[in-house]
Amino acid sequence: MPTETPKLQPLVPRYHLRILDDKQLGDFKSATLEILEEVGIHCPSEKALKIYAEHGGQVDFGRQIVRLPADVVLDAMSHAPRFYTMGARSADYDLKLDGTATYCATDGTGIETIDFETGSRRASTKEDVSKMARVTDYLPSMGFYWPIVSAQDHSSTAPLHELDASFNNTIKHIQTETLMGEQMARYAVEMARVVAGDDKTMRKRPPLSSLICTIAPLAQDKGGLESALVFAEAGLPVGFMSMATAGSTAPATVEGTMAIGDAEIVSAMVLIQMAYPGAPTYHSLMPGIMHPRTGAFLGSARETDLFFSGGVELAHMWGVPTLAGIGTEARTSSWESAVGIGSSMLLCVLCGADTASGLGLRETCTLLTPESLVLDTEIYHLVRVEVAGLDTSREKFALDVIKAVGPKGHFLSQSHTREYMHKREFSELLTTPKEGGGYRNAIDVAREKTAWILENHFPEPLSKKQQSELNRILQSADSEFN
Repeated sequence: MPTETPKLQPLVPRYHLRILDDKQLGDFKSATLEILEEVGIHCPSEKALKIYAEHGGQVDFGRQIVRLPADVVLDAMSHAPRFYTMGARSADYDLKLDGTATYCATDGTGIETIDFETGSRRASTKEDVSKMARVTDYLPSMGFYWPIVSAQDHSSTAPLHELDASFNNTIKHIQTETLMGEQMARYAVEMARVVAGDDKTMRKRPPLSSLICTIAPLAQDKGGLESALVFAEAGLPVGFMSMATAGSTAPATVEGTMAIGDAEIVSAMVLIQMAYPGAPTYHSLMPGIMHPRTGAFLGSARETDLFFSGGVELAHMWGVPTLAGIGTEARTSSWESAVGIGSSMLLCVLCGADTASGLGLRETCTLLTPESLVLDTEIYHLVRVEVAGLDTSREKFALDVIKAVGPKGHFLSQSHTREYMHKREFSELLTTPKEGGGYRNAIDVAREKTAWILENHFPEPLSKKQQSELNRILQSADSEFN
């Protein structure tokens, strides 16, 4: 039987901060424009190269290099919308990107999981995508869903099967990070249309969006750009993420890495606006730092919080929403995860992030453990309370109650106390009493909660007709690509 999806609890900050002042933002814009005009980007898509050339880009078709004059960049970006809606199956779960709240998503797309029943480590499957979609649907912290792991049991069409598993198991917005290529994108748009019901609804309240990674340094992916153009043509939001690595695929400085990553992202957003002015797009800067001894990508080094929060401000400087990074590199499902989540989430929210992702995976976004998403949302709720700030109304000061109790009294008998203690939020993971005194182990409680969700929560399903249509689309795609 279907069960009700809890209401969303987005991060709504009462106060804000700035990482970059106006002069610094101007310096970053100037640096990005200089890189795009004098260095350019590599673009292996003939279709994209023609669009650039037709709209003022200086294109070397032989070398596949595009240089973008500053006036061309600024004109294209002037058409990009700052605010729009990322829709859901139910309007109650639409994400209105209006600058007032931050909506978070899971991480994705991991390649391994700790099995829900056996505890063994194995390759992830479509069923794992389905299960975690249901967990995401139940958690009010999660505004939208990235397929958290990959459907490795479906080879070439795995991205479409991940969408099928997601649409069937959550009523929330879906964002794909693996869908590449024009024809694959057309199948995905067809699936989104089935879920939305019609073209008009799909454009007004798009149930699907896409994220495309650039290739550092200063390059784009052919399949990624061409799938992005298909999404933009259909009115589905599409964003671009740079994961440039300071010291290897980017300069060794934080500022240089941010500038080169911003140039990669902006060059792709410019293409979208050239082809489809006003198409919804977004900016996502999630660089890392190279470990100087191993060469490994470090997404949670000390300076990376500045990458993520600074990236929020760069996005808004260009007049588009942002997808901020709030991830973790914890090796196990322990409270080590808080190291990579708490500070980056807090800074990004206070800087005004529209959306953010990075919850639920371990081992640099590759491994899913059943309880990890529930553990990470504990940090989410801590940040949610912190950014809400304080209410200095007379009711909250409780002055009348203080006067009634007076010196050396107590507040247990006051109706005000009973009312507000009922409203008080306590951690389900940290304050579950155990027999004999004290509190239970938080990881055990998180595992039990995850198991309970999987046993008891089943969101409103798609109609039989919608399920049939999605199956038809998948069969066509499987026949074409496999």
